Amino acid sequence: MTDSQRSGIVRDINGPIVTIDLPGIRSGEQVRIGEIGLVGEVISLSGREARVQTYETTEGVRPGEPATGLGWPLSVELGPGLMGGIFDGVQRPLEKIALESGDYIRRGLAVPALDRARQWEFEPNTALELGRELGPGSVLGTVQETETVLHKILVPPNVQGELEELAPAGDYDIESTIAHIRDERGHRHRLGLYHRWPVRKPRPYRRRDDGISPLITGQRVIDTFFPQLKGGKGAVPGPFGAGKTVVQQQIARWSNADIVIYVGCGERGNELVDVLESFPKLEDPYSGRKLMERTLLVANTSNMPVVAREASIYVGLTMAEYYRDMGYDVVMLADSTSRWAEALREVSGRLGQMPVEEGYPAYLASRLAAVYERAGRVETFDAGAGSVTLIGAVSPPGGDFSEPVTSHTKDIIETFWALSKELADARHYPSIDWVTSFSGHVHTAAEWWHKEVDRHWEQRRTQALALLARDAELSRIVNLVGPEALSDAQRWQLEGASLVKEGVLQQSALDDVDTFCSPQKQFALLDLALSIYDKGMELIELGVPVNELQGLPQLAKARRCKSMYNSDQVGNIRALASEIEKAFEAIRLEYAKQRVA
Repeated sequence: MTDSQRSGIVRDINGPIVTIDLPGIRSGEQVRIGEIGLVGEVISLSGREARVQTYETTEGVRPGEPATGLGWPLSVELGPGLMGGIFDGVQRPLEKIALESGDYIRRGLAVPALDRARQWEFEPNTALELGRELGPGSVLGTVQETETVLHKILVPPNVQGELEELAPAGDYDIESTIAHIRDERGHRHRLGLYHRWPVRKPRPYRRRDDGISPLITGQRVIDTFFPQLKGGKGAVPGPFGAGKTVVQQQIARWSNADIVIYVGCGERGNELVDVLESFPKLEDPYSGRKLMERTLLVANTSNMPVVAREASIYVGLTMAEYYRDMGYDVVMLADSTSRWAEALREVSGRLGQMPVEEGYPAYLASRLAAVYERAGRVETFDAGAGSVTLIGAVSPPGGDFSEPVTSHTKDIIETFWALSKELADARHYPSIDWVTSFSGHVHTAAEWWHKEVDRHWEQRRTQALALLARDAELSRIVNLVGPEALSDAQRWQLEGASLVKEGVLQQSALDDVDTFCSPQKQFALLDLALSIYDKGMELIELGVPVNELQGLPQLAKARRCKSMYNSDQVGNIRALASEIEKAFEAIRLEYAKQRVA
C-alpha cells in the first residue's frame, strides 16, 4: 500500500453500489473493494461513509471485507502505445487480459493500459533550451508510435515551470524520466513518456475555434446532403435494424480524420466482435497501411458491468482530447449513447434518486450536454489546431424520436442523421431520412465544396432536396388515387426524385466500388441526376410524352454508374452525362421537326 492509499471496510452492498467506511476518502476517488479487489469510484460522501459504484459485479463480496482508497480519481494512461489498442470500459487492454484470464475477464484483474517493457525511440524537441519556461501542452519531443501516427510527448496540463533537464535522443520505456520541470513553488516535476488524466475532467486548451472544413466520410447522403464539420457534434438515431452500426463503421473506416476512436458502449457482443475482427484487417484508404495504425477501440458489451459502460464514453473522450492536444483531427464514434443513458438510469435507481422522464434521472440532459460539449475544434497550447468530432448513435425504443435521450440529444447536436425503418425495410441504405435529418454546417461546408469541388454545390444540393420534398407530396397523391391522376410534369418529378434516391442517396457498404465515394464523384453523380431531370423537364414542356423519356436506356445506366465507376473515374460519369444530353437533344430535334410539319 502506498502513502496515498488508505484502508477501510465494506458496510453494505446493493448491486454495483457499495457503501464503505473509509476515513479521508474523497469524492471521485478510485477504490478497491473486497478480497478480490474490485475497482470502483466514489460517487457520494456522508462523513467517513462513502458510496462507491463498482466497475465489476459484486457477487460474493460480503460486508466486513476490506476497502482501499487508491488516492486518485478514475483516470487513463496517456502515452505511446494506445494506437491499435483494444480496451475495455475502464482502459484495461483486452488482448493482454485474454492472455492472463482467457475468454472471460477475471474480477479484480489489474492490467496497465500501456506496456511498461516496450522501448520507444524518443526524439527531443531541439527548439527547447534549458531554463525555458514551459506550460501545459508544450511539446517535449516525439515518438513514432506507428508508421502513420507521430506521437508528441506533451507537458501534462497540470504542470508548468522552468525546464531543468531534457533527455537526449534514445530508446526509453514509458516510465523512464525524459524531463524535469521546476515550478514557481520550487517543486521539481519528473516527466516520463506518459501521464495520467482523470476522465471526467475535460483537458484544457488555449481557446475554442469554429469549424472550417467538413469531415469527409465518403458517404454521399452525409457529405453532400447533411455535412458534418471537423470538431462538430452529430447523432445517428434509429430503431433496431436500421443500420446505425454500419453507418458508424463506414465513418470510422473512410473519414479523413487523423485519428479514429470507436467506443462500443453496451452494444451486442456479436456486433463488437465483428468490429474487433474486421478493423485489424482493413486497409487505410489514405496511407495504404493498416487502418488500426491510427485507430483505437473501446469495447464494452451489453453483458459487461453497467457502471463500466457509463465510464467508457469518458475514457474514449479523454483519449480523443489527448490526441487533439497534439494537433490531430480526431473522430470519436459512440455506439450507443442510449446504452450509456440506461447505465445512468440504473445507477440512479440504486441510489434512490428521483426519476423523471421514463425513469431517467433529472440530470440526463445536463450530462448529455456535458459529454457533447467536449467535442470541438480548438487552438492547442503548443501544437496548433486540433479537433474532436463526436458522433453518437442513439437507439430509441420502437424508433420513437420523442423519447428523452433522442429529444435531448437533438437539442444539443448540430448534425442529425435520422435513420428510417421504412427505408431500411425497402433495402435503401444508408437509411438516413432526408426529410427529418438536418445539418447546421451547410453554409460553412459550402465554402469548402465551392473551392475544392464545384461552385454550384450548394445550389445543386438545394435543388435535390426540393425535388425530394416534392416527391414526398406527390407520393401521397399516388397512394390515394394512383399515378394516372398526375400530369406528365409531375410524373417526371417522381422520376427525377427516383434518380436522386437510387443514383445518389443509396450506397452499399458491401460494394467494393461504391463503399467510398470521393467528393468529386459525389458531385458528378448529383449533377448527372439533376441534369437529366432538367433536360427532361424542358422536353416535357415541348410536349414530349413522359413515357418516351422513362424508356430511355441511359436512365438505367445513370442509376448504375455509381457502382460502375470508382472515384478515379469521374471523367466516365461526365462522359455519360454528355451521352444522355445528346439523346435528349435528338428527341428535342425530332419533336421540333414534327411541330414545324
